[in-house]
Amino acid sequence: MSRMLAADVHRLVAEFAPLSARDRAAQEDFASFFPDESGAVWRDSGPDHATASCVVFDETLTQTLLVFHGKGRFWVQPGGHAEEGDESVVAAALRELREETGIDAAPPVGALAYDLDHHGLSTRFGRCASHYDIGIAVIVDPELALTVSDESEDVRWWPVDALPAEVPEQLKPRLAGLLERLRAQR
Repeated sequence: MSRMLAADVHRLVAEFAPLSARDRAAQEDFASFFPDESGAVWRDSGPDHATASCVVFDETLTQTLLVFHGKGRFWVQPGGHAEEGDESVVAAALRELREETGIDAAPPVGALAYDLDHHGLSTRFGRCASHYDIGIAVIVDPELALTVSDESEDVRWWPVDALPAEVPEQLKPRLAGLLERLRAQR
């Protein structure tokens, strides 16, 4: 499984199509950290490693689903570390979505809209120093029932143009980039 997941991370980084200077810098950063198919994809791989997240939008692309992260003390998209059994970044992201919100979403159909985001972490995250996060975009019905997990304190839909004050600085540009990718696919 480890080799399949590392190969998937490497493939997604190599195939990423930058739309901005931010995207180009992220792709270069990821490419230097994942130069081949043996990259750090597990939490135990070291303090810097890959993670997968689900950036969730409603069909109108005007709302996004966020969880209030207990350790981070901020609102963020569902996501986290890969686990045994995750054969791809998409599988890991969808599992995290299910665990953190109760939503069992199907894999995206057609072209995958995703982004790359490397962010440092505070000491509240223990031995994790930074995450190389691959965020996949999914569309779900905002009427679906939500469940709050043990890792978060709340799960809530937010207007993409009126996010809460407690979000990581990289969330707004990530949402904007993913929305641009999704709109281009329509």
